[in-house]
Amino acid sequence: MPRAFRDRSEAGRRLADALRHLAGRPDVLVLGLPRGGVPVASEVARALRAPLDVFVVRKLGVPGNRELAFGAIASGGVRVLNEPMAIGLRLPPAVIDAVSAAEREELTRRERAYRGDAPPLDVAGKTVVLVDDGLATGASMRAAVVALRARGPARIVVAVPTAAPEACDDFRDEVDELVCAETPAHFTAVGERYDDFRDTSDEEVRTLLTGLRAA
Repeated sequence: MPRAFRDRSEAGRRLADALRHLAGRPDVLVLGLPRGGVPVASEVARALRAPLDVFVVRKLGVPGNRELAFGAIASGGVRVLNEPMAIGLRLPPAVIDAVSAAEREELTRRERAYRGDAPPLDVAGKTVVLVDDGLATGASMRAAVVALRARGPARIVVAVPTAAPEACDDFRDEVDELVCAETPAHFTAVGERYDDFRDTSDEEVRTLLTGLRAA
């Protein structure tokens, strides 16, 4: 199957085309899920002429297979668990708590690294566009939606360039608007949809935020 995007910047520009109806509105904020979602979100924020910030989410990976996520945590202390998976894998509560504690420490480090002492943008009463570079299981985005909802935005828009069809469908009743730019029938992994899917560094995230956060 041909890959859909050259890199995250191109994916962001393509995604922005599907969000043009939000352009220029003073109530719109764009939040990128770091790290890979931030280059996508920066292109969206630029096209919509909206401020950009990060919303930190950490997957909770199965010990020995960290890419297999049984849940996620997000800014604000929210934890979302895939309970059927945790039960099926026979993960004891002590293991779940240990993984959660380690990821919470990394979440705190990243928030400090990305924005320093600057407070997060106030989302209360705003239309918030949550952006990632793709949806596979949706665990990270689901944690972000739950955490963000607690902060009182007027509307939550989840927007991604690519998604597994079932992951995209799962969000339709959870948010106010959903934009999945493409949902290939034979989706295998987010990275398989990109020619260049190299890791995004902390420094790249800081640079993008410095350029657009106060737009």
